[in-house]
Amino acid sequence: MIDLYTWSTPNGRKVSIMLEECGLDYTVYPVDIRNREQHRPAFVQISPNSKIPAIVDREAGVSLMESGAILLYLAEKTGKLLPPSGPARLRVIEWLMWQMGGLGPMLGQAHHFLHFNPGKAAYAEERYHSEAARLYRVLDGQLRDHEFVAGEYSVADVSIWPWVSRFEWQRIDLDDFPNVRRWYEALAARPAVQKGYDVPEKTNPVPMPGERGGLSRETEPESGPEIGAE
Repeated sequence: MIDLYTWSTPNGRKVSIMLEECGLDYTVYPVDIRNREQHRPAFVQISPNSKIPAIVDREAGVSLMESGAILLYLAEKTGKLLPPSGPARLRVIEWLMWQMGGLGPMLGQAHHFLHFNPGKAAYAEERYHSEAARLYRVLDGQLRDHEFVAGEYSVADVSIWPWVSRFEWQRIDLDDFPNVRRWYEALAARPAVQKGYDVPEKTNPVPMPGERGGLSRETEPESGPEIGAE
C-alpha cells in the first residue's frame, strides 16, 4: 500500500516506527545517503528537497516528503496517535513542531561537529553541545509530569524518540535527565519501535543507557557527515 523511501537515520526511523505503530503494510526502498542516492533524479521527483524519508501511498495517490508531514498524514489516515480535535490535538502538534524546528536541527548539528568532525571547531562543538543539553532539559521538564510528551502516546513521541536514541553522539548522559531516560526506555520496549528502528535493515542494537555514563552500544556511523542528511 505504501512505498517508504528511507535510511537508518532519526528522521527515517520516525516514519518506519509510525508505520509499525499504525499496522500499515509498506514496502521499503533504501536510499543510501552515504552514496548520495538521495540526489538521484528518480528520488528527487518524489522528494524535491533530496532528503529522506518520503512515502508514496499508492492507494490514495499521495506522495509526501518531510517526516513531520508524513507523520501527520499517517495519523490522519489511520486515526491513530493524534487526537481528532481540541487542546489535546494542539498539544501534540506543538511538540511535533518543537522537534521539527528545534530538537532535530540542533541535534543534527551536534552530530556533525561532535561525532563526525570532533576537534575541528571548538566554538561549534560548545554551541551545539550546550544547545543539545538545553533541549534535553526542556524535554525532561515536560516529562516530569507526563508519562508521554504530550500526555498520551502520540506522533510527538514518535518524532522525538529517534533523535534521543543518538544521545551518545550528542555526548549526553541520560542519567542527567531521569524523566527522559524513563520515557526513552519505555518506548524502546515497544515492539513497533524495535521493528521500526531496524528499517531499512538491522544495523546496531537499539541504544540503551549503560551502567557507566549512560552511553549507548551504538558506535558505528550510519548516516555520514553531510549536514542535514539526517
